[in-house]
Amino acid sequence: MMLGRVKTNAVAAVRGIGRPATGSAAFMSDRLSPSIGNIALEFRPGLTATERARFAVQDVAGGLRLWRLAWTLGWLDIRLRYRGSLLGPFWLTLSTAIMVSSLGVLYATLMHMDVHRYLPFIALSQVLWGFISGVVGDGCVCFTQAEGIIRSVRMPLFVQVLRVLVRNLLMLGHNAVVIVVVFALFSVRPGWQALWALPGVAAWALAAAAICLPLGAVCARFRDVPQIVGSVMQIAFFLTPIIWLPDQLGPHEHLLLLNPFFDLLEIVREPLLGTAAGSHIWMAAVAITLVLCGFSCALFARVRGRVAFWL
Repeated sequence: MMLGRVKTNAVAAVRGIGRPATGSAAFMSDRLSPSIGNIALEFRPGLTATERARFAVQDVAGGLRLWRLAWTLGWLDIRLRYRGSLLGPFWLTLSTAIMVSSLGVLYATLMHMDVHRYLPFIALSQVLWGFISGVVGDGCVCFTQAEGIIRSVRMPLFVQVLRVLVRNLLMLGHNAVVIVVVFALFSVRPGWQALWALPGVAAWALAAAAICLPLGAVCARFRDVPQIVGSVMQIAFFLTPIIWLPDQLGPHEHLLLLNPFFDLLEIVREPLLGTAAGSHIWMAAVAITLVLCGFSCALFARVRGRVAFWL
């Protein structure tokens, strides 16, 4: 009933303009206007690019101010997912540990590699890749899964993006136990180089937010896109050095720089393995992050007012 009322007010506002709408559709402005004693959303056609960008920036800023709410929602998602289970979120840790140990021993034997070098590498790679793939997968449904909240509560859409980020960071924290145990068993000590992983994690958080906004909006409009993204991530898993080492490519190792997942993975993985990532990898990772941010801002500003009607 509430959505129907909003749509009725939107039609009334558009008809009251007295001129045809410019552009592809009418956009929602964030201004409030009284309507018979109640607060109703005002719609008008032909918003300029500057106005759309301003509303998008306000949405992101409002979402950042509600970071406590996003944290609570993300933590609640984890609790509900493992409600009634004995180990709770540590089932994730257990399954990751089993997969790392089995794949580590198997592939080290098949590829004739030293298990003391390979097992810490694959443990770290699997956990970090789990975060990347989890953010991309959850980003596809960050708006559709929150359909009830978006359609009934006036709240910045960016809160749902932060919710995805918090949820996956909590899962990464649980799976990090596997890395600590494997590193302790094989006496891997990254030393002070591990601190370089902190700016890498910050770049990851920015890139994660930048990828969730456009993915969530596009997948709200086209519901078959998540399946396409899932297939792409499966291919990327095998094309990225996660279960195989980068130096196994030999003279063709430089081609890995063309893989954006490799660049983003290395700025966190290499410091944790005790070696700093090269400047060329950092430049590639920063460039990828900036491109993602620019594309995300442009697309989100364009479609933000339509997301609620696509759900």
